[in-house]
Amino acid sequence: MQRDELVRWLDAYLNIREFTDPSLNGLQVEGKAEVRRVGVAVDAALAIFEQAAAAQVDFLITHHGLFWGQPLAVVGPHKKRLERLFSAGISLYTAHLPLDAHPEVGNNAVMARELGLVALEPFPHPKYGPIGWVGQLETPRSIAELEEQIGQMTGMQPLLHAGGPPLVRRVGVVSGGGAGEIARAKALGCDLYITGEPAHAHYHEPFELGIHVLYAGHYDSETFGVKALAARLEEVFGLSWVFLEHPTGL
Repeated sequence: MQRDELVRWLDAYLNIREFTDPSLNGLQVEGKAEVRRVGVAVDAALAIFEQAAAAQVDFLITHHGLFWGQPLAVVGPHKKRLERLFSAGISLYTAHLPLDAHPEVGNNAVMARELGLVALEPFPHPKYGPIGWVGQLETPRSIAELEEQIGQMTGMQPLLHAGGPPLVRRVGVVSGGGAGEIARAKALGCDLYITGEPAHAHYHEPFELGIHVLYAGHYDSETFGVKALAARLEEVFGLSWVFLEHPTGL
């Protein structure tokens, strides 16, 4: 299909212009006019671009892009990244907060569904708006069961700060760097809060507030959205796709 047609569809489907976001969401680098194969990844980095070129990707979708609100001189690593995209003719499309918040293919919506949460309602982030979700487990479960399930979902052992009750009923999910929202999760009635990476400044909060916090990894908690979006593109347009994996361990 044509690149510009795909960009228009993605912009509309993800409500790309509706978010106040330091990321330059949307098409960041223009490549080939025709798209035959899509690649998806968490990060926009040279290692990913090399994988994309080897996999003959025409159109790459990442959660974290190359531009974050300030101009960058085209020197050093930034120059090398752009050169690799240009030499391979790969378009780069980025969806940061729009892919956290999306109710169908968003990181948080997909995780919430896989956990079996029902009666979902938005998690109101004070700066970025409703990018996460809060829901109920139909049957209360132990934190050990949920820790194991998250590990199976991500393929990595999560970090648990177990400050909550023996059984978990209400769960909040905010992928990535959501450690600062532990107190808000507690105020929303959550027994368990799931986010990506920990922060030292918030270490004591789970134990003092009486809430479990599971850190699933910034990278690992944000693989869900790009995969779900790629599957949606295959369903709607018949585009083949590949997930370009490059874990950071963070």
